[in-house]
Amino acid sequence: MAWPIAEVARMSGVTARTLRHYAEIGLLPPAWIGSNGHRYYEERQLLQLQQILVLRALGVGLTEISRIVGAQVDELEALRGHHRRLVAERDRLDTLAATVSRTIADLERSRKDGTPMTSINRPENLFDGIQPADIESSLRDFPEHIEATRLATAEMTPAEIEAGQRERTARMVRLAELMASGHPAEGERTQQMVAEDYRVLIGLRTGVPLDEYLALARSCTENEQWSAAYEAIAPGLAAYQRAAMEAYAAARLS
Repeated sequence: MAWPIAEVARMSGVTARTLRHYAEIGLLPPAWIGSNGHRYYEERQLLQLQQILVLRALGVGLTEISRIVGAQVDELEALRGHHRRLVAERDRLDTLAATVSRTIADLERSRKDGTPMTSINRPENLFDGIQPADIESSLRDFPEHIEATRLATAEMTPAEIEAGQRERTARMVRLAELMASGHPAEGERTQQMVAEDYRVLIGLRTGVPLDEYLALARSCTENEQWSAAYEAIAPGLAAYQRAAMEAYAAARLS
């Protein structure tokens, strides 16, 4: 049995334009093309489309998906592997949702009665379910930083890289504590933290232009990965970090 591209688009929720793009890059050619020029897909192509969509949902890029699909031998074993990844991702998201829920409740209580956030006093609670975002993907708009990061981490062990990631997260936690305590983004203590971050930045790569630093600030809220990382720590932290960086740029870098 074969299905025309319009029907495949309807069933899968993928646009016909995307399906044609997948064919053009060799990822998902149709089973055959009719004399009328219409593309038709059979069961094998539908199974492959399912794999592609599963991997996309897991955040895998098209280049890597092409490699995975091209390297697989047995479709059933491939589906079992995708299922394991989905179950693991479900469990991770369940844990992350519980972590964020605790942080929200803790922050609300702290703002209501003025007591310190217990999860910040025990910051390991904030890390449950949080995996460091892929560095190159999160820096896709800043190729100079990708190269600088590669050079900086080339000689580091996985443990050293993880320690650096946890230290960055710890700085985000300290910033969340200032936000929860009512310190303004342009306030002295918050600006001291932003200054520390700036020193780390120019230690990684000297000569960061002002417009690029401001673009980095905007990415706190506009880059999905960055924003999600901040919001996992505390709701509103992404906007707070951006405002703090923009205030720092206006006061110290202009």
